[in-house]
Amino acid sequence: MAKVITPDVLQAAQRGFKTAFQSGFSGVTPMYTSVCTVITSTAAEETYGWLGDMPKLREWIGDRQVKSLQSKGYSIRNRKFEATIGVQRDDIEDDKLGLYTPRFQMLGESAAKHPEEVAFELINNATALTCYDGQNFFDTDHPVGKEGNVQSVSNYQAGAGALWILADLGRPLKPFIFQKRRDYAFTAKEDASKSDAVFMRDEYMYGVDARVAAGFGFWQMAFGSKATLDATNLKAAYEAMTSYTDDEGRLLNIKPTHLIVGGTNLFKAREVLLSEQIGGSTNTLRNLVSIMEAPYLR
Repeated sequence: MAKVITPDVLQAAQRGFKTAFQSGFSGVTPMYTSVCTVITSTAAEETYGWLGDMPKLREWIGDRQVKSLQSKGYSIRNRKFEATIGVQRDDIEDDKLGLYTPRFQMLGESAAKHPEEVAFELINNATALTCYDGQNFFDTDHPVGKEGNVQSVSNYQAGAGALWILADLGRPLKPFIFQKRRDYAFTAKEDASKSDAVFMRDEYMYGVDARVAAGFGFWQMAFGSKATLDATNLKAAYEAMTSYTDDEGRLLNIKPTHLIVGGTNLFKAREVLLSEQIGGSTNTLRNLVSIMEAPYLR
């Protein structure tokens, strides 16, 4: 006998679907919070005028030297995302809701992983997208220094391989920014008297949506390379990062903490950073930084 669809029946179905969604969502350990600083957005677009100014203390002689925020014109515009599942009215009447549990669990898992997809969509194109200084985020000629004494500084090794990234993830501001305007939320549209989907297709709609975006932080916090991942190139990247200075020539004290790799470079990373010996000699890079496998990095 078919179940009569009442508001109580629909509410019970929604609770079950939401529980399955939350189960999938909470089962994911997010990686994006390790590589991105998460910023709460309050508008359609946020402008980060303070990028480019890493604050450092100086000896106080005379008056304070006030460093006003210099607008770099770097903005991150929020984007809208959604995913929707339709549930046939017949399946609710016939009490077949258990068939949908895995789908809603997968929807929750997809929502939890989505920030990582958005972040690495940006990161994978970091050699072609500009950051606060007008240069591509991974580039060979970032301008550093005061007017009249500007030098070109590199945070990129060119090559034909898969991208790998040496990064300092130990600072309050990570190399990348994940911006949230509206967080991921489970929603339902069930009222048959108001829903076109129920009237036209005999289908109830459930989904998730969000307004988010990703952008670049300080380029100095990451060094990208498409060259071969070996001891020589990793040393060069490490030495470059630890030598970065601010516009006044003072060391920024960058200390790389992680080597971020995709599946292509994972075993090369393990060889370089975990082997006791390389070529018969003691591996001086052993455990220099932690390995972070990023499935979406390519």
